[in-house]
Amino acid sequence: MSVSLVRIDDRMIHGLITTRWAKEVPCDGIIAVNDKAHDNPILKEAYKSAAEGQGKKCFVWTMDHFNKVKDKVLASNTRYFLITKNPLDMKTILVDWGFVPSDVKEVIVGPGNDRPGAIKLGDNQSFTKEEGVAFEAIAEKGYKVHFALLPDKQIGYWDKYKSKFGF
Repeated sequence: MSVSLVRIDDRMIHGLITTRWAKEVPCDGIIAVNDKAHDNPILKEAYKSAAEGQGKKCFVWTMDHFNKVKDKVLASNTRYFLITKNPLDMKTILVDWGFVPSDVKEVIVGPGNDRPGAIKLGDNQSFTKEEGVAFEAIAEKGYKVHFALLPDKQIGYWDKYKSKFGF
């Protein structure tokens, strides 16, 4: 198995990822995929520091780079968390590119900031209509979309919320 957890988290890599989630799901490293984070040396270093402080390998890649190396990720013996900052990027990876993350059939959705036009699903979990379209596409591809800030702090699955987005 090379991908052990798939997550959408607008903070991407932080203490709760490297401590709580890594205790629940086997993890040797974290792959964060986001163009802006990749291009921001301060943010990139903060992400690497958070992961490496817990003994985890950490990569911050652009979408283009991930697309080029995705088969190597699958062939690796290293167990990675795959994290994107937003549902649109994850939809591109899972639906448009057809990336199949090993045996993982659930996409864990963490924090989503309150923004104008966003629909609030729970504490620190707000998403736009456009992001709702991405969740629906991911679900139609056969993944369970699970809204969970932490393993023990979850508010349910996409089916519970999709009507708020017009599905």
